Amino acid sequence: AEASPATRRERERERERDTGFTEKQEALVKESWEVLKQNIPENSLRFFTLVLEIAPAVKNMFSFLKDSDEIPQNNPKLKAHAVKVFKMTCESAIQLRQKGEVVVSDTTLKYLGSVHVEKGVIDPHFQVVKEALMRTVKEAVGDQKWSDEMGSAWGEAYDQLAAAIKTEMKQQLEAAPKSSSD
Repeated sequence: AEASPATRRERERERERDTGFTEKQEALVKESWEVLKQNIPENSLRFFTLVLEIAPAVKNMFSFLKDSDEIPQNNPKLKAHAVKVFKMTCESAIQLRQKGEVVVSDTTLKYLGSVHVEKGVIDPHFQVVKEALMRTVKEAVGDQKWSDEMGSAWGEAYDQLAAAIKTEMKQQLEAAPKSSSD
């Protein structure tokens, strides 16, 4: 049987209470993602410029940045990586609204976990990426559209995505064979 509109609204409100992620927050993330998408090359470059401004030492973690003195203007790997961060964060916002949690496919999550473990990513690195992401979104949408609410929506979506990746990293580290020197 089809749920009545009142029942659907009630379930909707319940989900918002559970996650704290509202329909408006989802709309704000989607709206700003549409703006970001309009200039991916520039926004990707800006994102990585900010990452390196905040934490220059992370440069060697990225294969496409390691051997160059400056951020490559038209590097497809740089663009692809930035788009992944933008898009997965946006998808996280949608999932938070719809499911009350961030769900990343097992294969994607295992891959993300292993790559982040392999590169030696630690908690502070996630904060660097979050700050660069927030500043990139803010600059892309401009002061007219940017609001604290938009910022907190992107922040919450990113935090939930990062938490899923960190959980997978932890599981992989715990499952890894211990070296004999322990």
